[in-house]
Amino acid sequence: MTKTTTAQLFTPIKLGDVTLKHRVVMPALSRLRAHWPSAVPSDLMLEHYSQRASDGGLIITESTAIAPEARAYHAAPGIWNDAQVAAWKRITDAVHAKGGVMFVQLGHAGRATSEALTGIQPVSASADPTFTENPNVVVTTPEGLVPPSPHRALEIDQIAGILGQYRLAARNAVRAGFDGIEIFSAQGHLVEQFLQDGSNKRADRYGGSVENRTRFLMEIVDTVAGVIGRHRVGVRISPSSTFNGMSDSDPQALFEYVAERLDRFGVAYLHIIEPRISGADTVAEGQDAIAAKDLSRIFRGTIIAAGGFTPESAEEAVADGVASLVAFGRHFTSNPDLPARIEHGLPLTPYDRNTFYGGGAQGYVDFPAYHAEAVLELA
Repeated sequence: MTKTTTAQLFTPIKLGDVTLKHRVVMPALSRLRAHWPSAVPSDLMLEHYSQRASDGGLIITESTAIAPEARAYHAAPGIWNDAQVAAWKRITDAVHAKGGVMFVQLGHAGRATSEALTGIQPVSASADPTFTENPNVVVTTPEGLVPPSPHRALEIDQIAGILGQYRLAARNAVRAGFDGIEIFSAQGHLVEQFLQDGSNKRADRYGGSVENRTRFLMEIVDTVAGVIGRHRVGVRISPSSTFNGMSDSDPQALFEYVAERLDRFGVAYLHIIEPRISGADTVAEGQDAIAAKDLSRIFRGTIIAAGGFTPESAEEAVADGVASLVAFGRHFTSNPDLPARIEHGLPLTPYDRNTFYGGGAQGYVDFPAYHAEAVLELA
């Protein structure tokens, strides 16, 4: 690959109130190296994110819990107290020192968790006793992988409390120096549990119609935007994904409505996980970026496409107007200087799945950047 084949990926773009110098995005990657049980980001995380920062490039943090009871994974970070904010501030300072831009992904696991992490019974849009029996759903805890704990439906008067947790997390994100916030509405976590009718059986104003099922997401977006501004808020969705037991009777109609509402609201971007990816696995090799292509006709703002892209297919997606930016998850794990490698046609280091989740420095901060001399010769 030559430098000219990625010309579109390396053009600047305005993202809300910030300007990016290139379109290669590091998306949320839950690597599970925060301190447990404090959920304070670790020194290893500081090194990891600093290594992957690039001048004018966007980094989105791993899923970050808005409250202790929102936790999805063992050793994942949080952003509900001062110690966590101080640790995140060190990380955003390091990313900014290299010219990078950093958004925090705010998440709530909903039913896709264990009491070993939350300390209380998990909640969801509706109660489904069979969910704990789903062999495809497991939770990472200090004791290893376990089935999810039994959950209960949120009472309608408790939803305001969840919105309050998002508001506090957004304020803490501002204190921590983040440039923006991504709302995690994907991969079978709480917000998506409200969106999809396989998990949402409510009979009140948060259930039934597509409009009602989208209400919770839009209230979160409005709450967070009230703190940081709508042009600094993005939303991540996973249309048609069945990860974590998700299902919907008409996913196309659902996500087209979601895209239309977010377009009207004026969020900074819509981040779309392609159906060819489920969790960290490719389930439809060679499939086109169909979700981004479909929803780009409805959402007229900035679209980040994610899931199974190569440098060549990413360039094509941007050149064809399918996406404005492209996220590379797995390749960022093993290539800290991924934007430079793509720009200059340098070989990519293979990723190591065995070190994706949890552990120490191995497979996390020990992948070297390409020889600087080689990059300079091609610049």
